[in-house]
Amino acid sequence: MAQQAGFQEVPPDGSSDLTPEQDSAIRMIANNLHRLNEAVVKAVEAGITVELMRTARYHDAAGNWGDQLTPVIRPGK
Repeated sequence: MAQQAGFQEVPPDGSSDLTPEQDSAIRMIANNLHRLNEAVVKAVEAGITVELMRTARYHDAAGNWGDQLTPVIRPGK
């Protein structure tokens, strides 16, 4: 199977039992990830390899957690 250049969108999950505050937080993450993905594409097109690594995990007092990321940048070939 040949590898495709670029990426494909994943369809959103239609069900949601989120509070307005949770929905707002998810939309903020989605918007920022969209900008991050655009920046990664521009860097790759400029000849740079970008890898996002989990460097920490943030926990709250209720058992929820989220990964913290750091980019690893390598010059192009």
